[in-house]
Amino acid sequence: MAEAERIIGTPDTPDAAGNGRERPGEDAAAAAGASGTDESAAAGQTRGKRRIAVLFAVATVAYALDLISKMIVVAKLEHHPPIEIIGDWLRFEAIRNAGAAFGFGEAFTVIFTMIAAAVIVVIARLARKLYSLPWAIALGLLLGGALGNLTDRIFRAPGVFEGAVVDFIAPKHFAVFNLADSAIVCGGILIVLLSFKGLDPDGTVHKG
Repeated sequence: MAEAERIIGTPDTPDAAGNGRERPGEDAAAAAGASGTDESAAAGQTRGKRRIAVLFAVATVAYALDLISKMIVVAKLEHHPPIEIIGDWLRFEAIRNAGAAFGFGEAFTVIFTMIAAAVIVVIARLARKLYSLPWAIALGLLLGGALGNLTDRIFRAPGVFEGAVVDFIAPKHFAVFNLADSAIVCGGILIVLLSFKGLDPDGTVHKG
């Protein structure tokens, strides 16, 4: 009997039939796991690309609105009397500002220019790990505002990296500012709120 089994090749134990072979069920499970991992990674990449697209779309809109508004102000309002919008509570008045947002620090124009450039670089690097829509909007506002004022610093008088920013929104008892300043402040406030809620740029939520 043993000789017959040897000749026919019948294994002595049930487990021996599976030695050196992969079971069909295990193949299917491994394939399903790999497929799920690939799909999850692909979905994450797609979501990340969409968030980056939102960031640059918001930045483009903020930058365009700021640039267009400044062009109109320089062409129509500069060297002219202020325009009252809501009595003396809000008016449009063209002012050249060599300082930071809202007219602070006029003696540090070059430093503020370098800071604005650094902010743009940091946001561009952070965009690679961006998976949160609120963060995309906040960073887009910051990027658009920084680009708007940086454009003035580079291209307006008195010179490159020392140019004066065009401000024109003048509320009563408050500093004169522009749309770029508004975008920067709104983006900063949104970032503070997101950080307070524990939402990170990569989409994870942590509790402090």
